[in-house]
Amino acid sequence: MLALRSPSSISPLLCLVFLLCLLYYPQLALAKCHPDDESGLLAFKTGITEDPSGMLQSWKPATDCCAWAGVSCEAVTVSGSRVNSLMLSGQADKPNSFLSGTISPSLVKLGYLDGIYLQNLRNLSGPFPDFLFDLPKLLFVYIENNKLSGELPTEIGKLNRLQALSLEGNKFTGTIPNSISNLTRLSQLKLGQNSLTGGMLLGIRRLQSLTLLSLEENRLFGTIPDIFLSFPELRLLNLSHNRFSGKIPATISYLAPKLAYLDLGHNGLTGHIPDFLGKFTALDTLDLSRNRFTGIVPTSFGNLTKIFNMDLSHNYLIDPFPEMNVKGIESLDLSYNRFHLGQIPNWVTSSPIIYSLKLAGCGIRMKLDEWKPKETYFYDYVDLSDNEISGSPIGLLNRTDDLVGFWASRNKLQFNMGGLRIVKTLKYLDLSRNSVYGKVSGAIAGLEKLNVSYNHLCGQIPSTNFQATAFIGNDCLCGSPLPPCKKWAEPAAD
Repeated sequence: MLALRSPSSISPLLCLVFLLCLLYYPQLALAKCHPDDESGLLAFKTGITEDPSGMLQSWKPATDCCAWAGVSCEAVTVSGSRVNSLMLSGQADKPNSFLSGTISPSLVKLGYLDGIYLQNLRNLSGPFPDFLFDLPKLLFVYIENNKLSGELPTEIGKLNRLQALSLEGNKFTGTIPNSISNLTRLSQLKLGQNSLTGGMLLGIRRLQSLTLLSLEENRLFGTIPDIFLSFPELRLLNLSHNRFSGKIPATISYLAPKLAYLDLGHNGLTGHIPDFLGKFTALDTLDLSRNRFTGIVPTSFGNLTKIFNMDLSHNYLIDPFPEMNVKGIESLDLSYNRFHLGQIPNWVTSSPIIYSLKLAGCGIRMKLDEWKPKETYFYDYVDLSDNEISGSPIGLLNRTDDLVGFWASRNKLQFNMGGLRIVKTLKYLDLSRNSVYGKVSGAIAGLEKLNVSYNHLCGQIPSTNFQATAFIGNDCLCGSPLPPCKKWAEPAAD
């Protein structure tokens, strides 16, 4: 029979093991969550009326809240931990990944919270959460893509410890409060995709630590203030989809050393594109689309060797377009200006990687069969509409395996549609108002949008859900949604 050890002989060994565990895994001792944190979080859960994906399923009373989904803790005392971060995020590819309800003011009990991240939850509603003013350690606020509404509080400048403030993708209205200029520690300010009005505040110039300023998709108007000398660290500037007018401010030139992303598209800006934009050698994205710019594109654009995404579409720009010196470009849109390119530029043809090419209405006169791009594998979107392009796209399209959209309406294309390979990835196809002939393949059933109207197609239309407008104006197409095909009489038997 084994002799039982006395408690006195076991205790030193157990103590040693316990101390070693605390030494190497201190979170074991400090994991238990503080009662204030637990009650504050459970009150937040009570304010949630829908949680179809079970995002808060692990939030249960009498369990360690430091182990709950989206909750992080840090050791603050010898005796325990406190919640320092709340991070809940929905996923765009999962329709039931959302939360409905309001943001409970009981989160004010989380006195050690330095970051609140409620992103892409879609259905959180209510006003700006005032309890944020009473969280003394708060540094990061990302309440994005929800349904918060009302005006931003005039005293928002009291959150002067913040290093990042993002309220984008909500329904806030009114003007941007003047006191926001007191948030001088901000590195990121994101107020885009709301319904904010008024002008862009001059006081924003005080936020000299900004690396990111995003005010897109609001209703801001007036001229863009000439304040950009104040932002030596700015890397991203997005003022698109507003109602700004006037010229591009001269002090934007001071952003040249570090700015990587500039989006001023979808406004009412006028004048010439300034030559100084060619000095933005770190720029990888430039969007000036849908403004009223005139004149030529500066030859200095040849210096933009790192540019990957450029959209100058829907302006009044004229020839000549400068020769670019890019190693590769992901997306290019020059559509609907007053260019007469004649050919697809050589620097585009030689690009080893390109996902989206849009040259609609660019005065291109060429035979598409003769265009031999260096690489077609990466093409996702091609728009060559409203040009004078002849020949056939079959050689081009039959070489692409991941094409999503091809638009070539109002050209002079002439080819047999039966020879066109429609890959499984293709969702959008517009060949209207050309001279396409032959029959329509049943593979079009997998498309989301189709337009082959006003060509010379014939035969029975395959079974699809497309409207008649997708097929009208052809020589002899028939069958639903067009009139039924005629049944020719059988010859009489002798």
